[in-house]
Amino acid sequence: MIRRLNNHFSPYFCPLFQSPNLMATQESQSKNPPSKACLLFGAGLLFAILWPSAATATKIGLQYAQPFVICIARFFAAGFFMLAITHGVLRNRLPQKHEWKQLSIYGLLNITIYLGLYVIAMEQASAGLGSLAVATNPVFISLITAFLFGHTIQAITILSLLLCAGGVLLAAYPLLQQSTATPLGIILLMVCMLVYSAGTIYFSKKKWQGLHILTINGWQTLLGGIFLLPLALATYKPEQNNYNIPFAASVLWLAIPVSFIAVQLWLYLLKDNVVKASFWLFLCPVSGFVIANVMMNEAISGYTIGGMALVIAGLYLVQSRK
Repeated sequence: MIRRLNNHFSPYFCPLFQSPNLMATQESQSKNPPSKACLLFGAGLLFAILWPSAATATKIGLQYAQPFVICIARFFAAGFFMLAITHGVLRNRLPQKHEWKQLSIYGLLNITIYLGLYVIAMEQASAGLGSLAVATNPVFISLITAFLFGHTIQAITILSLLLCAGGVLLAAYPLLQQSTATPLGIILLMVCMLVYSAGTIYFSKKKWQGLHILTINGWQTLLGGIFLLPLALATYKPEQNNYNIPFAASVLWLAIPVSFIAVQLWLYLLKDNVVKASFWLFLCPVSGFVIANVMMNEAISGYTIGGMALVIAGLYLVQSRK
């Protein structure tokens, strides 16, 4: 996906990191590059905070409701919100013919299976561990791409995968001893990452005929929720759900700041410069653990720091190759 986006968008080099002479040259070509640089920095920082906050918001929601209840509430709220904007405000066209099939498959992978499994995994893993696992996605994408399209699996990809897997296990070690994480929870997190990576590759390989990205995101989110609805109804137990303010706050945070704002910020960063955007992923596991520590009182130990370092190192290797 990153390579495809890179073909479409020419890079913009941040003036804050360039020499005065080069900055002067670019200022003659752009009206206000320092403002642009500040905007990009703010967008990247906000993305790195919002994206990993999903793990903590999910853990809070799980204290008051069943996993699939949280999913359904989140997907329908986010889906209808984005569709209201893209079709009601922006007047973008509706999907047509084969695009519905593509949206359904994408929603099944990216929403129903990935996030459905993720919320179950978060019942058996800490919020910090969940955000750390999400940071490994680029490594899985590289590995799956090599398998599916017959590319040679380079040694650096294998090394990246080993570093990331080792980092997750290292960070999980004290949590397993304290019974705040289980082997099943860790396995489910890894399966989630594989499914999400497969969905990302599927999205990047399909032709969307100019369909607006907000339209794609809105419909795949809503369709993913619809596909999960029968399972949610079959497993629903009223006594296990408390529709209070903390539950509503958890769902709304997952729906708007995470599913809508964070995704749009990521696309904005990608449009400007794919390589620089990818480096904001390094901050995600760090901010994820900090948020979990502040909101859930999850301890940050030497194992946590060591695990984060290994994951960031693995992520750096695979991103530097891109």
